[in-house]
Amino acid sequence: MSQKLQPAKSKFSTDLKAARSESAHVLELIGKKTLDAEEREELISTAVQYWSDHVNAGFLQYRKSVSTDYTAVEWDDGGSVFRDVNGKEFIDMLGGFGIYNVGHRHPKVLSAVQRQLERQAIHSQELIDPLRTYLAHLVSLITPGELQYSFFTNSGTESVEACLKMSMLATGRHHFLGTIGAFHGKSLGALGGTSKAVFREPFLPLLHWSHLPFGDADALKTMMASFDFSGDRVAAVVIEPIQGEGGINMAPPGYLAAARELCDKYGAMLVFDEVQSGMGRTGKMFACEYDGITPDLMALGKGFGGGVMPIGACVGTEKTWAKYIENPFLHTTTFGGNPVCCAAAIATINVLLEEDLPAAAAEKGEYLLPRLNSLAGSYSKVMVGARGRGLMIGMEFVNNDLGYDVARNLFARNILISGTYINSRVLRVEPPLVISRQQLDRFLSALEESIKQVYQERAL
Repeated sequence: MSQKLQPAKSKFSTDLKAARSESAHVLELIGKKTLDAEEREELISTAVQYWSDHVNAGFLQYRKSVSTDYTAVEWDDGGSVFRDVNGKEFIDMLGGFGIYNVGHRHPKVLSAVQRQLERQAIHSQELIDPLRTYLAHLVSLITPGELQYSFFTNSGTESVEACLKMSMLATGRHHFLGTIGAFHGKSLGALGGTSKAVFREPFLPLLHWSHLPFGDADALKTMMASFDFSGDRVAAVVIEPIQGEGGINMAPPGYLAAARELCDKYGAMLVFDEVQSGMGRTGKMFACEYDGITPDLMALGKGFGGGVMPIGACVGTEKTWAKYIENPFLHTTTFGGNPVCCAAAIATINVLLEEDLPAAAAEKGEYLLPRLNSLAGSYSKVMVGARGRGLMIGMEFVNNDLGYDVARNLFARNILISGTYINSRVLRVEPPLVISRQQLDRFLSALEESIKQVYQERAL
């Protein structure tokens, strides 16, 4: 038996000898494909203890999907499933909130990353690193309209931050319009556009943001005209074509077109946050393509790195990049666009196109949605209905508690699913786009069984 992990210290102080010993032990664990029963028990208890002591104990008390027999600790994955440390296999219907578009550890993405690691991991920061240029060119080929330039980031929220700065540079303005229900991240600039008070209030005041109802073109028209008249002119209107955290709310027909027209009229930039809805998830490469409307700036993240590496992008037109080109040091990053992450994104684009995964997402969404709505019709005291595009679907329940109960019962049936950060009234269905029809049928069967059990438990 290898050395046990060290217990948490009662008083936190430097102990380099313990750190050396423990790091060696963890590296030994990483090198093992399987663990014996004692090692598994140790790993579970220690992970929970260290999470509480060194990460955030609150998270352990606030989980949308709960273990019903023991604490589930992730261990390995592949395709559309992951396994916990005890070997129990789960179908992943959450997909990391839209990370695993090409599946868990797609062989082509893994291979690209491993081969790049064998040659170079992080670039010098001073010379031209070629993969960044290739990836930027590929992004210009797959994005709609006149989107031409890319600034690569480490996450979706960083991508939104870059979009905000580019909007300021392009317009000379500092006022942003967002929508109710929006989620753009939690860094201070992007947090301004995130609309939920529970996330924003502790950090006010933020950048100058105003919020209006999502999908209300008349409200947008009134606010744009009013702010222009008062001189508090808008730098950018920031919209998710499909709101994720807001509950899978789709922009109504004509809304994105109205936003495009109003931004052109009043000299504002139109920013589409496609961090969650992009990279094939909705049945097209980008959700805005359904409306035929292109933005001035687009934020990418989540599935952009193929579920293997963290990478995002701020993609912009020539107009949005002009001031940045004059001074390329106005916005920089140490790790954004590093060779390993770029290799993952390049492979992800290739997989999406070679396997035609956007079309697969569309077909699987068309298969799921009517069946989900049929279940809602049969069990209307629990489930209201389902909506979405492709494999970005929201299942709405009568209230938060019923949604949570369904998620809990699904987890007991080896299905991972989750709601939004602070509510389970809408459960998000965002599995890998490579998920099989058989796995979708297993999910549908488990969902019906779970709803039936909730009926019985609550005597509805």
